[in-house]
Amino acid sequence: MSRLHLHPESHLVSRIGWLRAAVLGANDGIVSTASLIVGVAAASAASSEILVAGVAGLVAGAMSMAAGEYVSVSSQSDTEGADLARERAELASQPDFERDELAQIYVKRGLEPKLAQKVADQLMAKDALGAHARDELGISEVTAARPVQAALTSAATFAIGAAMPLLIVIIAPPSAIVPVVSLASLAFLALLGAVGARAGGADVTTATLRVTFWGAMAMALTAGIGALVGTAV
Repeated sequence: MSRLHLHPESHLVSRIGWLRAAVLGANDGIVSTASLIVGVAAASAASSEILVAGVAGLVAGAMSMAAGEYVSVSSQSDTEGADLARERAELASQPDFERDELAQIYVKRGLEPKLAQKVADQLMAKDALGAHARDELGISEVTAARPVQAALTSAATFAIGAAMPLLIVIIAPPSAIVPVVSLASLAFLALLGAVGARAGGADVTTATLRVTFWGAMAMALTAGIGALVGTAV
């Protein structure tokens, strides 16, 4: 039996697409909704008004995240598709040039010219477009753009993240909504940073501190603006 079968490897890079969208969606859901709630509450609004504003923020934010992710990732997918179509045409019209181009890529990576040419010949014999997509264009199955997956993941995780500060509004005393929502949201952000870092194999402490710091900044600024507007009005 091959030693590779005895030592299977699981790389976390395969999670990049959905993990990025999930962390972005949940983080934005917590920060934007909590900031909206804190800002409205700081303006001395009633609990019912705060809750309505939060629900509206959840729905609008989830739809915005879905649309934004779909459009942006679709643009990436369109670019990848155009590059692959161009590469396919070049392989059909000038295969020898493309073979030499692929060999030069391997030479730059450290292979001897003869070995690089042999590797290019064998890879192109099996899957010429796949070899050029992977080694010339940097496009692979793992990193390929998936617009629908990104849109659905972002919308769902945004809604989940936004629901957390909304739940606190329901159970917190009206007079303590600002501090309770702020502290609870920071705790949610810290947990999100830790979970995201763990899922991606990154440093948990660094990710947690980064997410919590910027979330605190956003809520503090929004609360300040809300207080000023409430005072002025």
